[in-house]
Amino acid sequence: MSDIFDRLPVLSEPTRARLLRVLAQEELGVGELARVVQLPQSTVSRHLKVLLTDGWVQRRKEGTTSLFRIEEGLPDGADVLWPAVRAAADARFAEDDHRLAAVLAARSGEGATFFGRNAERWEEVRTELFGAAYALPTFAALLPPDWTVLDLGTGTGSTAAELATGVERVIGVDREQAMLEAAAARCEDLDNVDLIRANLDDLPLPDDCIDAALCMLVLHHVVDVGAVLCEACRVLKPGGRLVVLDMVEHDRAEYRQSMGHEHLGFSRDAIEGSLADAGFTDIRWRRLPADVAAQGPGLFVVQGVCAGA
Repeated sequence: MSDIFDRLPVLSEPTRARLLRVLAQEELGVGELARVVQLPQSTVSRHLKVLLTDGWVQRRKEGTTSLFRIEEGLPDGADVLWPAVRAAADARFAEDDHRLAAVLAARSGEGATFFGRNAERWEEVRTELFGAAYALPTFAALLPPDWTVLDLGTGTGSTAAELATGVERVIGVDREQAMLEAAAARCEDLDNVDLIRANLDDLPLPDDCIDAALCMLVLHHVVDVGAVLCEACRVLKPGGRLVVLDMVEHDRAEYRQSMGHEHLGFSRDAIEGSLADAGFTDIRWRRLPADVAAQGPGLFVVQGVCAGA
């Protein structure tokens, strides 16, 4: 039993258990590990050194890159301790699996063509050439040109401005005057964008006047989510669609103080239930692929159709 007690200090640090959990699934470099667990490379390296010294991981060189994986055949003590710690880590750090999948998907071998040689950094190459502002206007062009679209929590108006290129009218609503002033400056040359200051649960709009509504990274700031969804359903035409983008349920409680979040994301059951209670049908939920460059929790998109009166 002394071997177990000798090894307890290493795994008493949750970050090391988290790294081990990932390395039990895949051999990774320091940079890849850092993207998966959303920590600085220096922090990851420091904890890897402890794990390496204590015999928990092994290192392999591939060219100039060091790759790490969990030690095969853990020594006495570690082999007994690890299953219990792994079970606890699985429950606490399941979010890492989505970023791990994204990191592995980004791996690409060298090819003979331009695209083969640049596959790993193709998104970066394309952004360098063309910027990143072309995607939303392209998608907006798919919308019916006679639609009126409601942007709930429009903020600085970036989405409203892009949608305005493809539809007849965009209505942006926000409760913060400073946000609306920034949105007005952004949209000053767009005569089909109307900006309104109002609470999202009390929209100054008539019933059945909106073809589609967006609520992007807003609901976690709202106290009464159900009231906002009911109000969105009221102003949507029967058959109109609401699309919500927000964070999956997470445990970053500091966001309540640092960024004014009322909710720590939403579970699938909770958001689907709220939409159904508000009068939406044909509800479809999808978790978005992890962006390895992002530091925040994972995201989902859910849509529902207003059933009407």
